[in-house]
Amino acid sequence: MQALRRAPDVVAVDGGADAALAAGLNPLAVIGDFDSISDAARAAIDPARLHPIPEQATTDFDKALRSVTAPFVLGVGFQGARLDHGLAALNTMLRRPDRTCLLLGPADVIFHAPPRLRLTLAPGDRLSLFPMRSVTGQSRGLHWPIDGLDFAPDGMIGTSNRVCESAVELMFDGPGMIVILPRARLDSALRALVPGWRAPRAARVG
Repeated sequence: MQALRRAPDVVAVDGGADAALAAGLNPLAVIGDFDSISDAARAAIDPARLHPIPEQATTDFDKALRSVTAPFVLGVGFQGARLDHGLAALNTMLRRPDRTCLLLGPADVIFHAPPRLRLTLAPGDRLSLFPMRSVTGQSRGLHWPIDGLDFAPDGMIGTSNRVCESAVELMFDGPGMIVILPRARLDSALRALVPGWRAPRAARVG
């Protein structure tokens, strides 16, 4: 419901069509190589909404993300039990920097940081940084500043930093930094990433 209130247009990724139908949602489109969508889901969805892309060089998430034109995308169901699927989704976000995409999980909201990011958060909030490539940066409003640190997937990472001021500013010298916030801060992330975005009226709670 949290995702639907902010992004009501549902696009299913391959077998995600089954999950959408089970939740009472009729996707506007289904995109993927169609190796996991059930026959029942295929039959239940208008054929004009089925968009198979048979190549196997990219993931179904990549196929969908590059095919969708929208101010932003909320990805739901990509932080499940399989670590390889989760890592592949992060890889896709870095490969598609032209698409503003946030992954929404049970506890987290995850996105690829732009070069400069300003967030309004609550003191005490968890803010984790995970580099997918070598990157350095600066911060304001964090308990442990990142100034002067060289981040890398096989070196320094920024797990479980803590917000100490409501205004948080992050600056990076290049792409590659993944930001992880509590799921409750989805609206804060959207305000920072999507110019002019406003939370649904009933959802404006900080």
